[in-house]
Amino acid sequence: MTGERLKVLYVGGTGTISASCVRASVAGGAQVSVLNRGRSASLRPLPGDVTVLYGDLADPESVRAALDGQDFDVVVDFLCFDAAQARRAVELFRGRAKQYVFISSASIYRKPVRRVPITESTPRHNPFSSYARAKIGAEEVLNAAYEAEEFPVTIVRPSHTYDDAHPPLPGDWTVVDRIVHGAEIVVPGDGTSLWTLTHSDDFAQGLAGLLGNPLVLGETFHITSDEVYTWNQIYETIAAAAGVPARLVHVPSDFLPLGAPDWFWSELILGDLQHSVILDNTKIRRYVPGFAPAITFPAAVPRMLRWREEHPAATQPDPQTTEVMDRLVRGYHRAAQVFAELAPSAQPSPA
Repeated sequence: MTGERLKVLYVGGTGTISASCVRASVAGGAQVSVLNRGRSASLRPLPGDVTVLYGDLADPESVRAALDGQDFDVVVDFLCFDAAQARRAVELFRGRAKQYVFISSASIYRKPVRRVPITESTPRHNPFSSYARAKIGAEEVLNAAYEAEEFPVTIVRPSHTYDDAHPPLPGDWTVVDRIVHGAEIVVPGDGTSLWTLTHSDDFAQGLAGLLGNPLVLGETFHITSDEVYTWNQIYETIAAAAGVPARLVHVPSDFLPLGAPDWFWSELILGDLQHSVILDNTKIRRYVPGFAPAITFPAAVPRMLRWREEHPAATQPDPQTTEVMDRLVRGYHRAAQVFAELAPSAQPSPA
């Protein structure tokens, strides 16, 4: 996989992580194309010298037409989420790419967590998250294709990755808005579980070092920072940057399916975010010695808040999320009142 310019196709290319990766590849001198429906580039504009191929993965024929006559050194797929889509990817890119990079997820690792730090060999088992189970299914298909026909897959498992346009919070900009305006914020559990955050520009640095490297075919990596925070610290960091106190309401994670079964984040919190997740980056550093995440969360938060001010239309509170937050806060205070009523009256200490 050598040549003057690495020819890279990003499937996606305008999302939270993929947009940073596209910019990193362009900056590194690669010849970059993106394959998508062309509907979501406004928040993260593509560099001017990126070729856009239009196709809808739900319509394989449109994708085949977009790829007609094309081949690539590397395909990086951000839009493959389950076994069926992985089988489709093998069919689409067999013989068309020298390396196929599947973006999986660190959510697949065993929950509850038994041992930290988590490595790439930690068992994959997450009975709480359908998203994680679907990603495991996709990995199984791609690993089987590698074993059967040497399909040139490299698996990458990011953890919670964010950028200026996407805060790493359950509830996204709605929760940021609540923080800024002094409303109470729902924090699952007691807020002391440990969580790893990675800025997308740092992730992109690690990914760039894997592209075009024949030694990483058949290998699996997670790419994360080494930053670990409690959830209380995450919310308090945003509040401090906004110049307001953080009004935290701690709701047991097990209550979320009861009080918010209609909330997208309930399953993700149960299956991932409530657990302490610390990941070992030894392997990516062994293959990409220059990998050095540099954007800390405290440094990133002011950037996010500036982005919010500059893009008010894209950062408005979501009415459904607001209703869920208000519902959970009401439930918390009602439960606290009931427990207070059940508690025995304080008795004077014996003399």
